[in-house]
Amino acid sequence: MITGFPLLSAIIFLPLLGAIGIGLLPSSRPALIRLGALAVSLVTFSLSLAMLLGIRGVGGEFAFTEKVDWIPTFGITYHLGVDGLSGALVVLTTLLSWICILASFGPIKTRVKEYFISFLILETGMLGVFLSLDLFLFYIFWEIVLVPMYLIIGIWGGADRIYATIKFVLYTLVGSLLMLVAMLATAFAHQAATGSWQGAFDLLTLRGSAFDPGLQLFAFAAFALAFAIKVPMFPFHTWLPDAHVQAPTAGSVILAGVLLKLGGYGFIRFAIPLFPEGAHAFAPLMIALSVIAIIYGAIVAIVQTDLKKLIAYSSVSHMGFVTLGIFSFNQQGVDGAILQMLNHGLITSGLFLLVGIGYERTHDREIAKMGGWASRTPVYAALFGFFLFASVGLPGLSGFAGEFLVLLGAFLANPMVAGASTLVMILAAVYLLWMYQRIFTGPLSSFLSGLGSHLTDVTPTEILTLAPLAAMIVAFGILPSILTSSFAASVATFLAAAGPTLP
Repeated sequence: MITGFPLLSAIIFLPLLGAIGIGLLPSSRPALIRLGALAVSLVTFSLSLAMLLGIRGVGGEFAFTEKVDWIPTFGITYHLGVDGLSGALVVLTTLLSWICILASFGPIKTRVKEYFISFLILETGMLGVFLSLDLFLFYIFWEIVLVPMYLIIGIWGGADRIYATIKFVLYTLVGSLLMLVAMLATAFAHQAATGSWQGAFDLLTLRGSAFDPGLQLFAFAAFALAFAIKVPMFPFHTWLPDAHVQAPTAGSVILAGVLLKLGGYGFIRFAIPLFPEGAHAFAPLMIALSVIAIIYGAIVAIVQTDLKKLIAYSSVSHMGFVTLGIFSFNQQGVDGAILQMLNHGLITSGLFLLVGIGYERTHDREIAKMGGWASRTPVYAALFGFFLFASVGLPGLSGFAGEFLVLLGAFLANPMVAGASTLVMILAAVYLLWMYQRIFTGPLSSFLSGLGSHLTDVTPTEILTLAPLAAMIVAFGILPSILTSSFAASVATFLAAAGPTLP
C-alpha cells in the first residue's frame, strides 16, 4: 500500500478526466480538441514512464499497490497493482495511445470531439484491465473497453463498419458474460470454504486456493473462452479481419497493439494462476489450437488481396505464438510469449500505421493495383521494409527474440509441436516478402501513376509516429534482456502458480 500520490489511479483516470474536459470544449474548435487529447495522452505516458522507473527501483512482485474497500459486504475492493508484466503493457498502451491520437489528426475530419473522447475513454479501460487485482474491478474495465471501440469502428470505420463492429461486440460479450459467471462461482466457493466474503474477488487472496476440480475445469473454460476470443485464438478469430479492415487506422493500431494483448495477459494473470488444474487439463487443446492458428493464419494471409486483411491474418498467426508459449509452462516459453506480446504491439502497430499512410494517398488497399511504389516514395518504402523484416523475425530486430524463445519453450515441452510451429517462419517470409515485392518493386503501376502529385512521401508528423516504435524494435532486438529482466519476478510467480509441465 502506497501512502503518497495515487500514481496508478492517476494513470488510469487521467484520460477519462481529459475526455470530460474535451467534452466541455466547443466542437467548432477541432484543432484545440486534437491538441488537448494529445496533451492528455502525453502526460499519461509520462506518468507511466515514472511508474516503470519506480518498478525497477522496488523489490517484490508488485512494486506499487492501491487498495480501498469498495463493496465490503461481498469482499469487493478497489485494488490496483503493478509489476514488471503489467508495467510493460501499461507503457505500451500509453505509448500507442498518443501515437494513435497524433496519427488521427489528419484522417479524422468529422465528429472530431466525439472521436477523441472515445479514444481517451478506451485508454482508461485498457489501463484499468492491466492494473486491476480485483476480479470485479477487472471485469468492469474489461467491459468498458467494448463501448468506445464499438463507437470508433461503427462511426469512423469503412463501408461495412456496422457489421464488423456488431460482430466484434457479440463475440466479446459471449465470452465475457461466461467469465462473469465463473467469477461469481469462484467467489461463492471461497465464501463457502472460509465462511467469509473477505477477499472473495481478490486475485492475490484467491491465487493458490485449492478449488474443487469440477469448478476448476468450468471456471478455467469460461475464463479461457473470454481470453481466447480476445487474443483471438482459432476458431474464435473471425471477428478480427472484419474489425481491422473496417476500423480507421488508429482503431486498427490500438486493436492490434493493445486489445489483443488483453487476452494473453488474462491467461497469465488470472486464468492459469487461479485454476492451474483446469489449465493443465485444457493445455493439450490450447496448444493444438495455437499451432493451428500459427499455420492457418499464415496460409490464409498468403492469398489475401487486401493489404489490411493480410496484416490482420498475420496477427492471428503471431498471436498463436503467445498462447503456445504460455501453455508450454516453462521459463523460455512464457518469456517468449510476453516478449511476443510486446513486440507484436510495436511491429504490427507500425505496419498498420504505414498502411494508413498509404491509404490516405491512394484511398485503396488492393495489392493488385499497386506496384513500383518505391520509385515515388523511397522513405515510405524503406520504413515499410523495416517493419516488415521485423515482423518476419529478422535477427537483430525484436520480432526474432520472442518467436525464438517460444519455439525453444515449445521444443522443451514437445519437439513435434515446435517443429510444426517452425514451419510458419517460412510462411511468414512468403506472404510478407511477396506482398512487399508486388507493392513496392517493379515499374510504377497505372493506378499509382494516375494519382500524380497526390502520391507523396511520408511527412514529418508521420515519421514522428513511427520513430519511437522503430527505435524500440531495434533496442529490444539487440538487448531483449531489458524486457525479460523487468518481468522476471512475474514469470517466476506465474510458473510457481501454474505448476510443472505435464507430459
